[in-house]
Amino acid sequence: MNATMSLEKVNHFPVMLDQILSIITPQHGGTFIDCTFGSGGYSKEILKHPKSSVIAFDRDKNVKPFASEIEKIYGEKFQFFNQPFSNISSKVKKTKNLKAIIFDLGFSLMQIKDLERGFSFDSRGSLDMRMGFNKYSANDVINSLGQHEIGKILKYLGEEKDHKKIAFQVVKAREKKLLNTEDLVYIIKKIKKNPQKFKKNVATKSFQAIRIFVNKEINELVKGLIEATKILNPGNILAVVTFHSLEDKIVKFFFKNYSEIKKNPSRYLPKIEQKDKRLFDFTNKKPILPSDEEIEKNPASRSAKLRYAIRNEKDFFYPNDLIKKFENYLNLENMEFNL
Repeated sequence: MNATMSLEKVNHFPVMLDQILSIITPQHGGTFIDCTFGSGGYSKEILKHPKSSVIAFDRDKNVKPFASEIEKIYGEKFQFFNQPFSNISSKVKKTKNLKAIIFDLGFSLMQIKDLERGFSFDSRGSLDMRMGFNKYSANDVINSLGQHEIGKILKYLGEEKDHKKIAFQVVKAREKKLLNTEDLVYIIKKIKKNPQKFKKNVATKSFQAIRIFVNKEINELVKGLIEATKILNPGNILAVVTFHSLEDKIVKFFFKNYSEIKKNPSRYLPKIEQKDKRLFDFTNKKPILPSDEEIEKNPASRSAKLRYAIRNEKDFFYPNDLIKKFENYLNLENMEFNL
């Protein structure tokens, strides 16, 4: 961890903590898997209950000091893996004690505040954005990929309408020098007219897109959902907090598509026997949103959406429809390039 980022200085608010706790009910005991440990907000609250234990995952090596502090307090009740959550089923076997698996897909205040890591618009120097277990950095992306590829990343992973203009200016500007965080922000602000009229920083979508690409966040999410479902027992809860529309679209599709019996394509066609492709009992068709009080206390929570579902008794099967639905995004993230 950066020396300037002490444990005391990181004041991260776990998003929708009360709603999560009311859904997973740790007071009744059991094992809970925190797939996005961060600074341990969810884990610490769950472990306050004497009959509850936590298995935590995080790909970021900088969270290890937080995990070590919890280990000192709770001992064997807490287990930490410095691994991407897509590896969950290889590290955790099915257990009768498992009660819930939780994903909070937002990146932490610790990552934003460490300006050397390049997650923030205020960062200085080289763009990084690596969360851990990466092949390349954001710096590699903006200084190595072609205009077409950069444009696709901004368009599909950030839903940036000015993706072509930004990609063109990035490639043009790097002919003179290697670009850094300040350069990218400057290019975007130059393209956007009256940037002060936007509620969010005008670079938000571009930074989001590059961060998603660098960390293969769509691949991680899709695989993570699948691997988590493999180890859930009947009655176990899968809860996911998303922060942007693409994440939420994936989670919503996964829960909806695998919790409902498919209807006949047309009432005018002969009835087709549909295979029962359900993995969940769906519970909340509309996402749970943070309260006004939470948004006032923690403005970063304003875009959060919480969805959850309960695993049914049917045997696990591979959810091919999920892969097919988001295949273009998965392939985009898997695009290879020479550094």
